[in-house]
Amino acid sequence: MRKRGVKSVLDVATGTGFHSVRLLDAGFEAVSADGSAEMLAQAFENGVRYGDHILRVVQADWRWLNRDVHGEYDAIVCLGNSFTHLFSERDRRKALAEFYAMLKHDGILILDHRNYDAMLDRGFSSKHTYYYCGEDVAVEPEYLDDGLCRMRYTFADDAVYHLNMYPLRKDYTRRLMTEVGFQHIETYGDFQHTYRDEQPDFFVHVAEKEYRMDADEDSSYSEAVSTARTYYNSSDADTFYATVWGGEDIHIGLYDRPDEPIADASRRTVERMAAKADPAPGTTVLDLGSGYGGSARYLAASHGCRVLALNLSEVENERNRAMNEKRGLAGAIEVVDGSFENIPYPDASVDVVWSQDAFLHSGDRVRVLKEIARVLRPGGQLIFTDPMAADGAETSRLQPILDRIHLETMGSPGFYRRELTKLGFTEASAGGFEEHREQLATHYGRVLEETERQEAAGLAEKVSAEYLTRMKKGLADWVHGGREGDLTWGIFHFRR
Repeated sequence: MRKRGVKSVLDVATGTGFHSVRLLDAGFEAVSADGSAEMLAQAFENGVRYGDHILRVVQADWRWLNRDVHGEYDAIVCLGNSFTHLFSERDRRKALAEFYAMLKHDGILILDHRNYDAMLDRGFSSKHTYYYCGEDVAVEPEYLDDGLCRMRYTFADDAVYHLNMYPLRKDYTRRLMTEVGFQHIETYGDFQHTYRDEQPDFFVHVAEKEYRMDADEDSSYSEAVSTARTYYNSSDADTFYATVWGGEDIHIGLYDRPDEPIADASRRTVERMAAKADPAPGTTVLDLGSGYGGSARYLAASHGCRVLALNLSEVENERNRAMNEKRGLAGAIEVVDGSFENIPYPDASVDVVWSQDAFLHSGDRVRVLKEIARVLRPGGQLIFTDPMAADGAETSRLQPILDRIHLETMGSPGFYRRELTKLGFTEASAGGFEEHREQLATHYGRVLEETERQEAAGLAEKVSAEYLTRMKKGLADWVHGGREGDLTWGIFHFRR
């Protein structure tokens, strides 16, 4: 909150006042609201006792917050798993809308809840002491289903209390926030942005009210790219790609045999593309959608290139930087958070633009190609791969894939050839496109096999059941589309 310049805070789930007192201790201007008069009386006493603070308390129902609490705030906090006390979706939407309305134009909502995804999918287990309960409290669910979580609290003096709560799933909560108007939401697991190593006990959502116009400096992400960014920043996706795909080259591979390891085939794609482009030492390569940076490290180590690794996922970029440091390549690779629809480099500044299986995530691929033409020096090379619709494929047959990637269209070989020609590109290799249609189905089939193998071996302990179900369905759709000839893939190589 300090980083965002927050001064005024509305604590809408005051309870006995722990967070309100800590906010006042930290120098924030806090107003304390709760639905319970008894809780507020206790909070007021605690404010005097533990911090010599006079709490500004207001009894209020979240659903009519604007009626009972006056003013606008830089931040609203709803902590302590409190939002789970609403059992009606209508009430949840109404409460979030009231929170939204009481924030200043650039305000933030901070809301937490237990990791009910893990509890529902894999059963309850707690690694941590809940910071607001103290160390002498045992917490466990007595009953749990999709509509009710009844928690039992046992204290050191053998006192037992129960609370009934609605088990909020992470993605459901994020969706509700988006639907009431919050444009940008970051989700943390036990206060960490990336939490792939173990399932957190709590999720903390930070939702921004500020409306970002496309022309704003911070708004380089279109709706399609933002969707992809949110997906690749999720702990489920990060864990899946790092574990199943290998965490180095997370793109389609060139297979010598159908049962070949995914990592070997994926690296072969990198080697083939590098052999085509054959960049000289000192060449500046811009890698668009660089993922975990496997290609960037290969180009830097094997060809002596300087690589600009532009990627939309901050979580992937953290892994990329860490691996670059570990291999002594941090000086040769610049990892940049950003979008290929708005490349943050000047005109005619790079020698090679490289990309693997990234452009499908754009809702405006023509814009991507124009940006590439802008930053390439005269004579520069463009080499990329992309999962595509086969030329002439019926859109209706592609619908399962389009639904999976949340887009209305896909690129195609004809589309890329046509648009690149318009922009003045010429074929750098024979035909400009080396098609490997069969490799798409082979690759997604291998990933599906590996997913099922690792799921049986414990992957479900690291990745949610919901994510794995959707992933397996999506992979099967890619395999089917490839085998039916509706999809294709290959290597494009053009010169500016």
